[in-house]
Amino acid sequence: MSRTAKLFWSGRSQAVRLPKEFRMEGAEVRIRRQGAAVILEPVASDWAWLDGIAGKFSDDFFATGRSQPRLPPRTELDSVFD
Repeated sequence: MSRTAKLFWSGRSQAVRLPKEFRMEGAEVRIRRQGAAVILEPVASDWAWLDGIAGKFSDDFFATGRSQPRLPPRTELDSVFD
């Protein structure tokens, strides 16, 4: 879907009046340039974005665990956590 939007000035900042079908939730958007295009994306305000990528892992993704070296003892921190 492609439409045009009006540009206007709000104080010393340029703004865009989005058509109703392009409205976004929240108070902020992420903005970036891609070539000559300016792209606005909603800023995730919770962990819902994780659901979109979590489904891409197979059920046996961590079946064998994870190989991680054992951490050396740090006795200098013992007094901090007493």
